[in-house]
Amino acid sequence: MEGNPLPKETPAATASAESKGGIDVNAKSDSKGVGKFTDANIKVGSAIDAAMAAKGKAVFQASCTACHTSTTQKLVGPGLKGITKIRTPQWIMNMISDPVKMTHNDPIAEALLQDMNGVQMTNQNVGDEGAREILEFLRQNDAQ
Repeated sequence: MEGNPLPKETPAATASAESKGGIDVNAKSDSKGVGKFTDANIKVGSAIDAAMAAKGKAVFQASCTACHTSTTQKLVGPGLKGITKIRTPQWIMNMISDPVKMTHNDPIAEALLQDMNGVQMTNQNVGDEGAREILEFLRQNDAQ
Protein backbone atom coordinates (compact mmCIF):
# COMPACT_ATOMS: atom_id res chain seq x y z
CA MET A 1 0.00 0.00 0.00
CA GLU A 2 3.01 2.22 -0.26
CA GLY A 3 2.20 5.45 -2.08
CA ASN A 4 -1.53 5.10 -1.44
CA PRO A 5 -2.28 6.96 1.78
CA LEU A 6 -5.39 5.92 3.64
CA PRO A 7 -8.26 8.42 3.55
CA LYS A 8 -8.50 10.66 6.60
CA GLU A 9 -12.15 9.80 7.03
CA THR A 10 -13.71 6.49 6.26
CA PRO A 11 -17.28 6.43 4.89
CA ALA A 12 -18.43 5.04 8.24
CA ALA A 13 -16.82 7.92 10.15
CA THR A 14 -18.36 10.45 7.79
CA ALA A 15 -21.77 8.83 8.08
CA SER A 16 -21.66 8.88 11.87
CA ALA A 17 -20.69 12.56 11.92
CA GLU A 18 -23.64 13.53 9.75
CA SER A 19 -27.18 13.13 11.00
CA LYS A 20 -29.97 11.75 8.88
CA GLY A 21 -30.72 15.36 7.96
CA GLY A 22 -27.25 15.82 6.51
CA ILE A 23 -25.94 18.19 9.19
CA ASP A 24 -22.45 17.44 10.47
CA VAL A 25 -23.00 17.53 14.22
CA ASN A 26 -19.25 17.76 14.82
CA ALA A 27 -18.73 20.85 12.64
CA LYS A 28 -18.03 24.24 14.22
CA SER A 29 -21.05 26.54 14.26
CA ASP A 30 -21.57 30.15 15.31
CA SER A 31 -25.26 29.54 16.04
CA LYS A 32 -26.53 30.91 19.34
CA GLY A 33 -29.34 28.36 19.42
CA VAL A 34 -32.92 29.11 20.39
CA GLY A 35 -33.69 30.40 23.85
CA LYS A 36 -33.13 33.13 26.37
CA PHE A 37 -29.33 33.18 26.24
CA THR A 38 -27.99 35.70 23.72
CA ASP A 39 -24.95 37.89 23.15
CA ALA A 40 -26.74 40.57 25.18
CA ASN A 41 -26.94 38.55 28.39
CA ILE A 42 -24.03 36.09 28.17
CA LYS A 43 -20.49 37.43 28.17
CA VAL A 44 -17.65 34.96 28.44
CA GLY A 45 -14.10 36.20 28.77
CA SER A 46 -11.01 34.32 27.71
CA ALA A 47 -9.93 33.62 31.31
CA ILE A 48 -11.56 30.65 33.00
CA ASP A 49 -13.12 31.27 36.41
CA ALA A 50 -11.76 28.31 38.42
CA ALA A 51 -14.24 28.71 41.28
CA MET A 52 -17.18 28.78 38.88
CA ALA A 53 -15.75 25.78 36.99
CA ALA A 54 -15.49 23.82 40.26
CA LYS A 55 -19.16 24.53 40.98
CA GLY A 56 -19.96 23.56 37.40
CA LYS A 57 -18.12 20.26 37.78
CA ALA A 58 -20.28 19.44 40.81
CA VAL A 59 -23.49 20.37 38.93
CA PHE A 60 -22.31 18.37 35.89
CA GLN A 61 -21.56 15.31 38.02
CA ALA A 62 -24.93 15.53 39.79
CA SER A 63 -27.09 16.33 36.77
CA CYS A 64 -25.39 15.27 33.54
CA THR A 65 -23.23 12.17 34.00
CA ALA A 66 -26.08 9.67 33.65
CA CYS A 67 -26.04 10.53 29.93
CA HIS A 68 -22.83 12.48 29.18
CA THR A 69 -19.10 12.17 29.79
CA SER A 70 -16.52 14.93 29.92
CA THR A 71 -14.53 12.88 27.37
CA THR A 72 -15.39 12.09 23.75
CA GLN A 73 -17.06 8.82 24.78
CA LYS A 74 -20.77 8.62 23.98
CA LEU A 75 -23.19 7.27 26.55
CA VAL A 76 -26.89 7.95 26.08
CA GLY A 77 -25.85 11.42 24.86
CA PRO A 78 -22.68 12.63 23.21
CA GLY A 79 -19.37 12.97 25.01
CA LEU A 80 -18.79 16.66 25.68
CA LYS A 81 -15.00 16.98 25.37
CA GLY A 82 -14.41 19.70 22.77
CA ILE A 83 -17.96 21.09 22.82
CA THR A 84 -16.81 24.64 23.63
CA LYS A 85 -14.56 24.55 20.57
CA ILE A 86 -17.49 23.93 18.19
CA ARG A 87 -20.51 25.56 19.91
CA THR A 88 -21.06 29.07 21.20
CA PRO A 89 -21.56 29.68 24.93
CA GLN A 90 -25.13 30.79 24.17
CA TRP A 91 -25.89 27.58 22.25
CA ILE A 92 -24.52 25.43 25.07
CA MET A 93 -26.48 27.29 27.74
CA ASN A 94 -29.68 27.25 25.68
CA MET A 95 -29.29 23.48 25.22
CA ILE A 96 -28.71 22.95 28.95
CA SER A 97 -31.57 25.24 29.92
CA ASP A 98 -34.28 24.04 27.49
CA PRO A 99 -33.23 20.98 25.49
CA VAL A 100 -36.75 20.26 24.19
CA LYS A 101 -37.12 23.77 22.76
CA MET A 102 -33.67 23.44 21.18
CA THR A 103 -34.32 20.03 19.60
CA HIS A 104 -37.59 21.30 18.15
CA ASN A 105 -36.29 24.64 16.84
CA ASP A 106 -32.53 24.48 16.32
CA PRO A 107 -31.22 22.52 13.30
CA ILE A 108 -28.02 21.38 15.03
CA ALA A 109 -29.84 20.24 18.17
CA GLU A 110 -32.40 18.46 15.99
CA ALA A 111 -29.56 16.70 14.13
CA LEU A 112 -27.98 15.69 17.44
CA LEU A 113 -31.31 14.23 18.53
CA GLN A 114 -31.36 12.13 15.35
CA ASP A 115 -27.71 11.17 15.86
CA MET A 116 -28.59 9.94 19.36
CA ASN A 117 -31.35 7.71 17.92
CA GLY A 118 -34.13 10.06 18.99
CA VAL A 119 -33.30 9.97 22.71
CA GLN A 120 -34.39 13.38 23.97
CA MET A 121 -32.14 15.16 26.46
CA THR A 122 -34.19 15.86 29.57
CA ASN A 123 -34.31 19.21 31.28
CA GLN A 124 -32.37 18.86 34.52
CA ASN A 125 -33.64 22.22 35.80
CA VAL A 126 -30.20 23.42 36.86
CA GLY A 127 -31.25 27.07 36.50
CA ASP A 128 -29.42 29.92 34.80
CA GLU A 129 -26.58 29.96 37.33
CA GLY A 130 -26.11 26.19 37.10
CA ALA A 131 -26.07 26.35 33.29
CA ARG A 132 -23.39 29.05 33.41
CA GLU A 133 -21.36 27.01 35.90
CA ILE A 134 -21.58 23.91 33.69
CA LEU A 135 -20.43 26.01 30.73
CA GLU A 136 -17.40 27.17 32.73
CA PHE A 137 -16.59 23.57 33.68
CA LEU A 138 -16.82 22.53 30.02
CA ARG A 139 -14.54 25.43 29.04
CA GLN A 140 -12.00 24.34 31.65
CA ASN A 141 -12.30 20.71 30.54
CA ASP A 142 -11.64 21.70 26.92
CA ALA A 143 -8.62 23.79 27.91
CA GLN A 144 -6.89 20.72 29.38
